[in-house]
Amino acid sequence: MKNIFVGLLLAVAFLVFSVLAAHSQPYAFTTALGSASNPGNADGTNAAAQFISPTGLALGNQGDLFVVDGNAIRKITTSGTNRSVRTLTGLIGLHSFADGTNSAARFNYPQGVAVDAAENLYVADTGNNAIRKITPVGTNWVVTTIAGSAPPASLFGSVDGTNNNARFHNPYGIAVDSATNLYVTDSLNHTIRKISPVGANWVVTTLAGLANVSGSANGSNSTARFNGPVSVAVDSTGVIYVADFLNHTIRKLIASGTNWSVTTLAGSPGVPGTSDGVGSAAGFNLPQDIAIDAGQNLFVTDSGNNTIRKISPAGKVSTLAGSPGIPGSADGTGSTALFNQPYGVAVDASGILYVADYLNYSIRAGQVAPLMQLSASGQQLILSWPAGLTGVVPEFCNSLSAGSWSPMPTNGAVRVEDYFFLTNSRSSGSQFFRLHKQTP
Repeated sequence: MKNIFVGLLLAVAFLVFSVLAAHSQPYAFTTALGSASNPGNADGTNAAAQFISPTGLALGNQGDLFVVDGNAIRKITTSGTNRSVRTLTGLIGLHSFADGTNSAARFNYPQGVAVDAAENLYVADTGNNAIRKITPVGTNWVVTTIAGSAPPASLFGSVDGTNNNARFHNPYGIAVDSATNLYVTDSLNHTIRKISPVGANWVVTTLAGLANVSGSANGSNSTARFNGPVSVAVDSTGVIYVADFLNHTIRKLIASGTNWSVTTLAGSPGVPGTSDGVGSAAGFNLPQDIAIDAGQNLFVTDSGNNTIRKISPAGKVSTLAGSPGIPGSADGTGSTALFNQPYGVAVDASGILYVADYLNYSIRAGQVAPLMQLSASGQQLILSWPAGLTGVVPEFCNSLSAGSWSPMPTNGAVRVEDYFFLTNSRSSGSQFFRLHKQTP
């Protein structure tokens, strides 16, 4: 076994940290592809790849990442420690409206992308007021228009209907459920739409909101109001989450029969802010995109704050990375990592977050920072470490020079939200602690 030592060496005699139950869980971010100083459209590997305006992100079933960039859809594949990007369809610098194969297809400032179980892509083609489907056929990618006005027109409206009879007005975000139903934030209609496959057709209905009427009201169906909703996510139970951009809130839609009940999960309507907390005590500033992990945690790109936020299943909002109101391009942990209008977000099965860092022309990757912290209460010593880490155990030793580390029993560890806490009696002498991860 190869030993990898992560975290901090903490000496009780010198360092005492506060317990983390009320604080955010920091993530460590690096730049996976692209460069803040080198925008462009080149395919390539790692920093050699170029992006011009990365927006929507979606994770495929094989771990590939799909990116909306300019007027093109691109694919990122991972091989070992390298990530490579190639352009599948569209041309980055050319916006128009055409169905076709590979670079013969045209888009008009698309924003959102989603992937179904068969690896078909669905794109909210914002400027064309249409929903496009991209089907893999061998080594080719075939683009068709499944809803909204057909080429060469790009008519906008708010009409429910089938295929090209339906109308949208700046469809922005898109998500797909296990039954291949699509959910779309129709941003300038201030509504949430559903597109259902019925045989060879696609039927568009409006779930919530009222076309051309903005607001922030909770309620059912058309009594609910949104204000420029931009992204949507759907969990495994069919619950829908929406980033309500101009309301600075995260909304939640739950189906009850043929009705949809809309509530505000986090944020205060019309009030931008940066605060962590629960419900309306939390503040967002132009939230852009949402991703959901297997544990029902939501991850939000808070673009106006240049931060990455998390909403736990209990509704607690915390800041994982970035510094509110401070744009930048620095890699780092927690507030030392800096973003410049983060847009798309996706999370893989191992918990790695991917962020389309729009004005940094890059794709960032983040994961739970392996930090151990310490606090003391009387003769009790409390160690805490992120629950999201895998394969790590706390160890201690009495002397760094001796180098003899022993594992600490963890059967008494208690999980509180995102952290494990382990309470022990304090030693009369110095002790050192670390998190130890073993990998093959």
